[in-house]
Amino acid sequence: MAEHPDVHLQDVLRGQRDTGQRDTGQRTKSRSNMIRVFVSSTLTDMSSERKALLERAYPEVLAFCRGLGLVLEVVDLRWGIRNVSSGDHDSCEVFLQEIQSCQRISAGPHFILPAPKALLGNRYGHRSLPRHVPEKLFEVLLSKLSKNPEGVKQLSQWFLKDSNAVPPTYVLRPIAAHFPHYGDLRPESRPQHDSSVLSWRFTENQLLQLLRSAAAAAEAAGDITAEQKQEFFTSVTEREFHQGLWDASRTPSALLFVRETPRQRARDGPKRLAKFMDLNADGLLDADAQGLLADLKSRLYVSCKDILNLHCVELSKGSVEPRRREHAHYLDAVCEQFVSQMKSRITAAVDPPAEGGRRRVWGRIEEEEDTSDRMLEEVGQHVSRSEELSRGVIGREGLLAKLRLSMRESTSVLHDPLVVRGPLVVHGGAGMGKTALLCKLAQEMQRVLKAGSVLVVRLLSARHPQRPHIDHVLRSVCLQVCVACGLAPPSPLIAGTHLELLRFFRNLLAQVSQQGRSLVLVLDGVDQLSDQHQAHTLCWLPARLPPNVHLLVSMDTSSEAFARMRLRAESLGSFVEVERLSRGEGKQMLESNLRARQRTLTREQSDAVLSSFHATGCPLHLRTILSAATRWSSFTPLTEIHLSASTQEMMSQLFLMLEETHGKELVGGALGYLALAREGLLEAELRDLLSLDDDVISEVHRYSLPPTPSLIRLPPLLWARLRRDLEDQLEERWRGGVLFLSLSNRRLSEAVSSRYLMSERRGRSHRILAEYFQGRWAGKLKPAVLPGLSLVLADRKVPPQPLWFAPGLANVRKLQELPYHLLHAGLWEELRQEVIGNAEWLFCQSRVGGGVSGVIQDLDHSSQLMDCTETRLIRDALVLIKPTMDFLDSHMDMSLFFTELLARLCSLAPGFPSVIGRLCTQCEEWLLTCPDPALIPKCSFLQPPGGALQHTLSGLQGGVLCLDVSVEAELLVLGLDDGVVMVWRLSDQQLLHTLLGHSGPVLSIKVIDSSSCCLSLAADGSLSRWSLMTGQQLLCIQGAAPVDSSPSPVQLHLSEQSQLIYVYTGTQVKVWTQEGAELFSSSGEDGSVVLGVLEESVFSLTDSGLVRIFHPLHDAVETQLENSPTRLSLVKTVVSPKRGKVFVTTRDGVLHQVTGKHSSVEFPLVPSLLCVTEDEKLLIAAAERTLSLFNLDRDPVDRVLDLQHEDEVLSACVSSDGRLLASGAADQLIRIWSVTTGALLDSLCGSDAPVTSVVICGGSVVSASAAAASVHLWSLKYDARHQPAAHIPSGSAHVAITRDADRVFFVRQSSQREVMSWNNSTGCLSERLSTSAQVSCLELAQHKRLLLCGLTSGTVLIYPLALPQETLCIPPPESLCSVLCVAVGAREKHVAVAYEDSLVCLFEISARDSCPTVEGPLHRVPLSLLQGPLSSMALLSDLRLLYGTSCGGVRLLDLRSGAGSELEPHRSRVTCVTGSTWGTHALVGSQDAVQRLWALTPLTLDHTMEYKGFLFEGVLSAAFSESDRFVFTGSQDKTVKVWSVQTGNLLYVQYVYSPVVRMVTFRNGFVALSQQGAVIREVFHCPDHIAPDYNPLRNVKAQYHVTSREKNRDVQQNSGSGPQDFNPAQFHLNFTSMLQAKPSSTCVIL
Repeated sequence: MAEHPDVHLQDVLRGQRDTGQRDTGQRTKSRSNMIRVFVSSTLTDMSSERKALLERAYPEVLAFCRGLGLVLEVVDLRWGIRNVSSGDHDSCEVFLQEIQSCQRISAGPHFILPAPKALLGNRYGHRSLPRHVPEKLFEVLLSKLSKNPEGVKQLSQWFLKDSNAVPPTYVLRPIAAHFPHYGDLRPESRPQHDSSVLSWRFTENQLLQLLRSAAAAAEAAGDITAEQKQEFFTSVTEREFHQGLWDASRTPSALLFVRETPRQRARDGPKRLAKFMDLNADGLLDADAQGLLADLKSRLYVSCKDILNLHCVELSKGSVEPRRREHAHYLDAVCEQFVSQMKSRITAAVDPPAEGGRRRVWGRIEEEEDTSDRMLEEVGQHVSRSEELSRGVIGREGLLAKLRLSMRESTSVLHDPLVVRGPLVVHGGAGMGKTALLCKLAQEMQRVLKAGSVLVVRLLSARHPQRPHIDHVLRSVCLQVCVACGLAPPSPLIAGTHLELLRFFRNLLAQVSQQGRSLVLVLDGVDQLSDQHQAHTLCWLPARLPPNVHLLVSMDTSSEAFARMRLRAESLGSFVEVERLSRGEGKQMLESNLRARQRTLTREQSDAVLSSFHATGCPLHLRTILSAATRWSSFTPLTEIHLSASTQEMMSQLFLMLEETHGKELVGGALGYLALAREGLLEAELRDLLSLDDDVISEVHRYSLPPTPSLIRLPPLLWARLRRDLEDQLEERWRGGVLFLSLSNRRLSEAVSSRYLMSERRGRSHRILAEYFQGRWAGKLKPAVLPGLSLVLADRKVPPQPLWFAPGLANVRKLQELPYHLLHAGLWEELRQEVIGNAEWLFCQSRVGGGVSGVIQDLDHSSQLMDCTETRLIRDALVLIKPTMDFLDSHMDMSLFFTELLARLCSLAPGFPSVIGRLCTQCEEWLLTCPDPALIPKCSFLQPPGGALQHTLSGLQGGVLCLDVSVEAELLVLGLDDGVVMVWRLSDQQLLHTLLGHSGPVLSIKVIDSSSCCLSLAADGSLSRWSLMTGQQLLCIQGAAPVDSSPSPVQLHLSEQSQLIYVYTGTQVKVWTQEGAELFSSSGEDGSVVLGVLEESVFSLTDSGLVRIFHPLHDAVETQLENSPTRLSLVKTVVSPKRGKVFVTTRDGVLHQVTGKHSSVEFPLVPSLLCVTEDEKLLIAAAERTLSLFNLDRDPVDRVLDLQHEDEVLSACVSSDGRLLASGAADQLIRIWSVTTGALLDSLCGSDAPVTSVVICGGSVVSASAAAASVHLWSLKYDARHQPAAHIPSGSAHVAITRDADRVFFVRQSSQREVMSWNNSTGCLSERLSTSAQVSCLELAQHKRLLLCGLTSGTVLIYPLALPQETLCIPPPESLCSVLCVAVGAREKHVAVAYEDSLVCLFEISARDSCPTVEGPLHRVPLSLLQGPLSSMALLSDLRLLYGTSCGGVRLLDLRSGAGSELEPHRSRVTCVTGSTWGTHALVGSQDAVQRLWALTPLTLDHTMEYKGFLFEGVLSAAFSESDRFVFTGSQDKTVKVWSVQTGNLLYVQYVYSPVVRMVTFRNGFVALSQQGAVIREVFHCPDHIAPDYNPLRNVKAQYHVTSREKNRDVQQNSGSGPQDFNPAQFHLNFTSMLQAKPSSTCVIL
């Protein structure tokens, strides 16, 4: 946490309004990342300077600011226009408001100060008429003109009293009121326009003279102050100087440029100097203006000398000509001074302050963002917005009272276990004020809650048109509540995993409740959540709340969310509807809003407003009317007032009024771009976009050419005026210290879309947005069609848009906007090349552009619109990478990110060269030139995307013992070995319910009652009935089955007719009604065995061979089996309800068919699996590796198919149409067979555990394992081009791999007596090598291609891989002891065999007649019995044996002499002993955190390397590089590490998701085999010089320490991650406990 006052932080996070507003407001201001420069100058005389700054200085300062993570906006309202004055006289107000905006946005006590820039030449500037004159002042002025009735009449014609202003003011009428052609620029009206302009100039001068004379007289009489008089004499420019420069608190950040012309020649008369001097109405120099200018300059020279830049320039022909040398030097000097001074001011401003923490840099990938800052920014925005909205609630007293009553009632039943408390639901139509009402209620609740209570407010529609993601909302809420209540926040892995996050959220509510705190959680607009994780279905919303927790939600009555909420609600008492406002409440709201704006309305105007509003009673409708009504004056006639009876129509009227004033293209363009932008727009971005829009430019310059046709932009003043009129329709949002503009509400956004963004215009606007964020027109000429010109190529002066502004500093705006607009503009090829197939883009966006979740969401969105297989594959690859990034809290560096991509995608590159191939090439090229060490994958060894495996449902707490699928309801119900029942929705892979109630493994699951309920039976003897809709336990029966029913299996049956529940084992039967009433119980004391239940009849077999068929409530019938011995050894039974038969198999190979009659036939199997298909036409039986199908339509039963497997068959299922069969086996494969032909259609690889359950649902397969905490969903209709390559089974007992990785040898289980040979190229078994005993170890002689198998009988079998028919044998010793280990010498001339009786024998490997032979033993050396059994060994080139024991002992033994020496022991079992390629070194690793690197000639300990991760210590395998410069180790912590042999330093750590159990040197890298069976092939890139600050642990949470022997001295030196850090007690225990306890709960799409 940052070092901020804890009291303030706690108050803000608990929802304390006053403190929160003050603190968060100050933080938002102080953490601004914006510099906004207002350029003040006169219109014409400084145009050359402004143009030079625009072209040369601003881009350089912009690049500088971007490199610091700052946003630069330059506001020059006089650029690009010929005349500042407008027909409405609002220019001066617009200028001064813009200066205030610059000061407000950029201001802050720590970092960025406002930066006004003044340019002052030889003009004083236009002295305009005031637009508003207070009533009393105007009447005083009129009184001074009593002797001039014509003057009074003229003023009265132009200034009208506006009684709607409070207090009343006199308003200057628009010019067009008296000169209607003033604003008419059409060519045909040119004479009238020119006449109106001249007339206005004359009239303006007359009015100014009247006001000035009256003001002078009034001041002389003491009726007004000098300041009031000066308002009529001061120019607009001087007013800007007063506001921007002469504010003492802001002067140091301003810049002032003054140009003097001391030697101006007298012959340069007024006409020549018209652009540079003030002229009066007669065309002569204005002496008054020149005097005021001189006074202004003298004051500036005195007060602003620290910021003054004075230049003396002689004009040439009355102008500044850039082509003249002296003028060019002058302009260069101005630009250089501006750039250097701006840079120095900015640098000083962003330097870390002495107090208050450091500045957050927007877009910095290494930024370690303070949790408190991140929370405070978001919480502060919601709190301040909530406060603002609550102030707007007028009336609604009755509704508020009803809500308060509901809250009190829920509080009064907190501890009543019979009352279910759920969320309080506020609903109503769009725009009815639900949000404001919730905010008002939250503020009132805050006042009555006791101290320590927490109020959390989230306005989920605040970021429209973006719809928030449920994970972000839950993560944010959990973080706020945890910090506010002093609880541990969710770890990154939990926060990044939906199911874990949801579980954490629910547990958090319970924890807060147990603390005794009151928690009020307000979630407004839950119907606005995105579709991610099907959030709109509200499955995440708790149906029951613990005591002290209150949850208020709002939603639209017409939304799907509301319909679902009604369905799941047990009563409607918690639903409150927000209805329409009454006329009286509307009047209160109208008067309150007008009073806040110091306005009022006439009675007629007010009646018109209320009449229009009453048609809807909608607050949003009234606010839309108010945005127009506040501009009405008291003399505005009702005929000019256009009101509508609906909100949508009123918005259309508002658009029409704006279009009349500003132009349809400008209004539509500005509103359209704001509506389309994902995150809103910066004002600078919006001005750039409007400048790129040819329709807007054509409209602006319809009747006049731009001042500089080669440089065309939207004049900023036009946007500033429109921005001022859009004040009520726009909303400002601060994010990351940057201010964005967006539309104020969702209804307005919809209205803008329907009016301005129809299909063609929408696509064109998306294209302009995409091209802007691409930077397509930066520094380039864009064509434009202007009146009078056929085609103009003009620079639009838009900034470049690189992906990186500086090393490690990303272009966040490009990341946020470009993919969305490329997609919707139809620029799909650009999207694929610049975004999806751009490795740097993917990394950059994963780090700062919304995280890897944001990239996945973008790719999801892209896949929905464009059919691109590569996009889906890359998206799936990122889903697989996401858990690692979550674990690292998104701090994965580029090398690891590229490595992960390569290790998952490179096998797909040949088949998809355009995007994936290009992406892999980029990753590999970057890694090869990386300035830091890196491992570069050469094959796909991490789980690749694509293939049949579509989803993995994880987060289970144990293995799956049983499952049932409801095809109609698309539900999957799982029974786990920890007693949990889980309900998943298959359509979107969402966890609906976790049902807790059993204390033992769940043995049976059955979905009943048309998929609305399910039954579960557990080993603790309990039987439960659950509602699949609500997750509630409807029934629980204890003692339904014997506790721990194994070895006798327990079965569950539901009678369809009577709905009776049967539970039976081999010896007992119990029957209940669905209400839980027990009807029957039989304990089997007579020795009978229960065979099964058909409908309501129980079949049992007595010892004498009698079959008893009985109904629990009726008498029994007995019959004798044919040819039955007195006692049967039953194996399996299965019932066929449609046929009314029970099939019974016995150990003596007989199949009995029991009905009212019975028959028996020979059966060729003793099955471990027996079932019938859904249509009951086939009987499926499995025995060991054979799965057989029998035709039940024939008598006797006919065997139709035998399906052979590579390992024991554990499960099978036939599709509902009877065409396909899926089988699961112990080799972790799911095989798909044709029932018709018996052909193997497909093998699905990726289960990583024996498949004990398999079900076919339509075109999908659901598989599970009792040994794995996950469920796999497979598609049978997938693109075979991206089917993952198969690999050997996970967890094989013994493995070996060739150095070229073409062959892998493995023994599946230690009890097996055969070695499997796997062809890695084809992905299938190539042969089986039978052995005479169980295999105890495997070893390969790589160059001689010999496979050595040590057996428990003491024999060593040698298989020449080049001669598959040959087998060599090293006979066992006399003791017949098991082989412990086999080691091949580095040159493969000798092999050492260690036996269990502590004997080591050395053999020689040679060749005779091109056939390998083994001679020996050459030496037999007994080992010391005190050291413990040998666990690992390496045969060195000089026939020395280096070995370690299970007790940690290490010894070097000379096999020729028998002499040995003890080496420094380890603290635990030695797991790895490996010699180097050239025989100079050896590595010894153990189960603890220590590994030692020994020099062999002479024998010395070079390095002791200690590595501490979170868990799973120990080195499993190692290999040296060919040059012996590096040693690679594979560890139990699922990483590969690279160490320097020379220094012992750790160079690189790579997480490979599975322990590496075998490593072999290959070229400048290694080939390895993971415990999951994947083949790893990588090369190591290491630059000649490694940066001193390089940290190999930057991607892992671990520590290491190296103790080395200094060369040529017997001294030790230390290195590593810091001895002070080497303390395992300091490790993050939250991660450790979480990883050790259970896997992450998530639905991973593969």
